[in-house]
Amino acid sequence: MNSLNVEASGKGKIAVELTPEEALALTGVKFNGNPEVKAEASRKIRKAFEKAFDFQYQDRLD
Repeated sequence: MNSLNVEASGKGKIAVELTPEEALALTGVKFNGNPEVKAEASRKIRKAFEKAFDFQYQDRLD
């Protein structure tokens, strides 16, 4: 399943659709046969954040 469903609410929450294997990989379970499972889950979450929130970085004052 490679779909990505993102729903941003006014409370700063997002929802990301993960496969059961991806969810387990994010909890620390190792998939020796397919190490890309955790990487794919992380990509989905990163992509959801980019779509849901507008990150604006301020210049730091030193």
